[in-house]
Amino acid sequence: MDIKAPISTIMTTDLITVNPGDPLAKAKNAFDQFRIHHLLVLDDEEKLVGILSKTDLLYFLDFIDKDSQEPYLTDLRLKNYKVEEIMIKEPFSVSDSDSIKAVLEVFKENLFHALPILKGNKLVGIVTTHDVIKALLENHKLLEV
Repeated sequence: MDIKAPISTIMTTDLITVNPGDPLAKAKNAFDQFRIHHLLVLDDEEKLVGILSKTDLLYFLDFIDKDSQEPYLTDLRLKNYKVEEIMIKEPFSVSDSDSIKAVLEVFKENLFHALPILKGNKLVGIVTTHDVIKALLENHKLLEV
């Protein structure tokens, strides 16, 4: 992997997104169904307005249900609370032309695990620490051959 290459070479482009007004139940279902850890939040004009991590959702559920032994209450809360209530608003993003090295610096300095990738103002992908590790391992395998 050439760390000077643009981040677009390793980003994920098959995006799973939610709307700010969607119930948290929809977000939880997406996390479970697609086995992902971050959801990008787009408004009705397809503009990036937030990011929601599975960890943030789990912390939220743990906080509101810490004294509850009733599973139906969790389901009820997931239906009644909205994504916009717990998402990170106006998330930090990077350009699709930024180098992998620059994005690694952003990860390191901010302790992020995922970054939306924009081309101009349009969302074109997401890069996660998992994507970087996967690219490193694939590169390592190529070097061994």
